[in-house]
Amino acid sequence: MEARDADLRKELDATLHARRELGEEYEPALVDSFLEKVEQRLDPAIDRRVRRQLAEQQMVVARGGRPSGQSPDMGFAERFGFGMISLVLAIPLSAIGAVNAGLSGLFVTWLGIFGVNAVHAARPWPWPRRHRGDEDREG
Repeated sequence: MEARDADLRKELDATLHARRELGEEYEPALVDSFLEKVEQRLDPAIDRRVRRQLAEQQMVVARGGRPSGQSPDMGFAERFGFGMISLVLAIPLSAIGAVNAGLSGLFVTWLGIFGVNAVHAARPWPWPRRHRGDEDREG
């Protein structure tokens, strides 16, 4: 890795020297050229890392596990969906609360909506999702 760093350091020095000789008008082209060289050096390393991580995740999934980026509780989409449904239902509930009890009814309605959403967001899904292998072990 140090040899690569030395090569990049030489490239940077050459770019800075060329900038001094050619002037500021060539600076964008020189910077673009240097960044292109850096990108050419980084691309293979990034590709290797991504391929390695994908292979590791495929091995975990093939063995029946869960990929490292996924948690056993609800995902963002489920929480977002619950929030959207509660907002849609808040409209008629607000109307009912305001008509029947005025401003205090509206306040209590929104306090209840907030409470339901807060409890839902604060704790994990009440019934755990079962993996295919879990069902076989229980029965």
